[in-house]
Amino acid sequence: MPTLLHRLGRSAFRHRRSVLALWLAIVAAVVACTVAFGGSGKFDNTFSIPGSESQQALDRMKTDFPASSGTSAQIVFTAPTGQKVTDPADAAVVRAAVNAASTAPQVARVVSPFDSHTVSPDGTTAVAQVQYEVPSSGLASGSLDALKSAVSAATTDQPGVTAQIGGSAFGNAPGKSNSDVLGIGIALLILVITFGSLLSAGIPLVTAVFGVATAIFGLLSLTGVVAISSTAQSLALMIGLAVGIDYALFIVTRHRSQLARGMDPEDSAALAVGTAGSAVVFAGLTVVIAMAGLTVVGIPFLTAMGLAAAGAVLTAVLVATTLLPAILGFAGARLTPRPGSRAARREAAAEGSSADTGGPGRVHGAGRAANAAEAWFRQVTRRPLLALAAVAVAIGALAWPAHSMTLALPDNGTAPSGSSQRAAYDEISKEFGPGFNGPLLVLADTGDSGNAQQSAGELASTLRALPDVAAVGKPVLNPATHTALLQVVPRTGPSDAATKTLVTTIRDDRAALQRQTGASIQVTGNTAVQIDVAAKLNSALLPFAAVVVGLSLLLLLLVFRSVVVPLKAAAGFVLSVAATLGAVVSVFQLGHLGSLFGIDTTGPISSFLPILLLAVLFGLAMDYEVFLVSRMRESYTATGDPLHAVHAGARHSGRVVTAAALIMISVFAAFLGTDSVMLKQIAFALATGVALDAFVIRMTFVPAVLALTRRAAWWLPKWLARLLPDLDIEGERLQHATSSPESRVAQPID
Repeated sequence: MPTLLHRLGRSAFRHRRSVLALWLAIVAAVVACTVAFGGSGKFDNTFSIPGSESQQALDRMKTDFPASSGTSAQIVFTAPTGQKVTDPADAAVVRAAVNAASTAPQVARVVSPFDSHTVSPDGTTAVAQVQYEVPSSGLASGSLDALKSAVSAATTDQPGVTAQIGGSAFGNAPGKSNSDVLGIGIALLILVITFGSLLSAGIPLVTAVFGVATAIFGLLSLTGVVAISSTAQSLALMIGLAVGIDYALFIVTRHRSQLARGMDPEDSAALAVGTAGSAVVFAGLTVVIAMAGLTVVGIPFLTAMGLAAAGAVLTAVLVATTLLPAILGFAGARLTPRPGSRAARREAAAEGSSADTGGPGRVHGAGRAANAAEAWFRQVTRRPLLALAAVAVAIGALAWPAHSMTLALPDNGTAPSGSSQRAAYDEISKEFGPGFNGPLLVLADTGDSGNAQQSAGELASTLRALPDVAAVGKPVLNPATHTALLQVVPRTGPSDAATKTLVTTIRDDRAALQRQTGASIQVTGNTAVQIDVAAKLNSALLPFAAVVVGLSLLLLLLVFRSVVVPLKAAAGFVLSVAATLGAVVSVFQLGHLGSLFGIDTTGPISSFLPILLLAVLFGLAMDYEVFLVSRMRESYTATGDPLHAVHAGARHSGRVVTAAALIMISVFAAFLGTDSVMLKQIAFALATGVALDAFVIRMTFVPAVLALTRRAAWWLPKWLARLLPDLDIEGERLQHATSSPESRVAQPID
């Protein structure tokens, strides 16, 4: 692979105008496809599991009870102090708003609170039900806004009654923010500090924007024919921007280092793509494999997220290995650090330290470090046991809260505090109980015995007697299909563990219910669907984790041809995931420091977050492992000195890994400004995970383990060495083959 990438880099450098024109054409093509075939910005934020009980029941309701098969909204009316919604004037306002809502686009029917008797005992609050015949994914982009406008027009001109609109139709989609702009701004600052050159800093940003634009517009072009969530778009943007900048950073850093040693720009660009680019391709493919692996879970929402992120990463790899060397060709020798500059002195210091390789077995624990990363590594390797103890204490303290993690899918109870759906959710919980925000639907098949009404009535009475049931609505019958639909209101909220227990209890008792009432039942509704999705994710978590850890062991065994290095990397990966999950629980579930991140209410962790974190963090952790440890292996192969190899890896890769981690952290952290708690949790988890993996695991745990194991870290049984292919990810053979051009003096290129 290094040789192929070397040729690709040289070709892109020489034909830079054609390569740039090709990428501009690609971006223009995906934009045109978005305009022609995209779904006008409409996303599908619904959760479902094809084939599950809840989904099967929903599918049957489309024919048996079409008016109740779609999504729904709620209009919460509140009377002013001292009045009641049943007062003649206020009741007139409520009826006017109900009539106005019934004229909104795609509304099937609106049930007045006076007909459904959904008026609070004190008469101050009433709830109207707005029913759609389509699911949330079938709503046009302006339907919910039109509903809000219709209700607002009917209530604003009348003093007194206020109305808030919520319900499952609104979901908890990510809000709009300028997170990408903020992330790019912070990344630019870090790049300028890292390179000491605005031109060098700008190149990774330019290529990252090309990659993100291609990926996002390509994704948007599919929304007209494929169900894609807005969270999938945000995740693709977040990861595509982060890895796009990082991958370019790795290659440009290698390129500038070679230019500082006097290499010709064309030879340097080709060699940088062949060496650092090989690591980029390997790291990128691990992310792609991990993210694409989410498809095996069988949940369309998660599948779309995984494939969207995988597409963004794959695009970033293509950009880094084709467009980036072309742009390096336009820059020519202008990227060479100026004599006497900080960058030139840093490269000279690194080369000076590299020259002191000593003989095999010589310990290089003393001496002046070339940079801060090497200085830190020297401190760690002097007292490796102390460093490991400190890592164990820190990781253990952070990971401890994870043992109490509660998983559920988000509901309007975690929506932004100023939103209409959050106000409606809180008011309903206060006046009617939290279960009213997530009622269950029980679809009963009464058979053709002729007493369907009696059977449905007995079923309603039996369900009403369950301890966790607050109310059961009057059965709705369909004589043609011999089915009945009952609404069951739990005493607890949609994401509460007791609600899940209630659903399980009803399903487990279905045989007894059929013997008693003659009706076979299925439990469905938005709350039941979310419970089924959460259960599916929970059951897939451990198998997926085992696959990811096993894959990391296999890949690193192939790359580094060592037994200790893969085991150490897998252990570090598990530690960083555990600590990250503990930190997420501390902030979002327990409320510690939540105000710093705009969290005004605690709640369960999104069910898909752990499995998503495993996939994403696995790929990103492989980035740092490959770029850091490959330079160590390269030095050990040359010198035979294991401790010096650790220091050399820090000298050559520590600074760029630190910069890459800071960039990725800043990009992820910028998305904490969104209104969506779901996206906040993802952004916080990824930012925290990268920080822990880069600075605690790769920069502390890794050198400490390697310092303790010394030569054993690079040992591989001879029989296994003969079986494994030598991938040469770091391009060692390529560097030997191209060592002669390094003496050539760089010349400016027009």
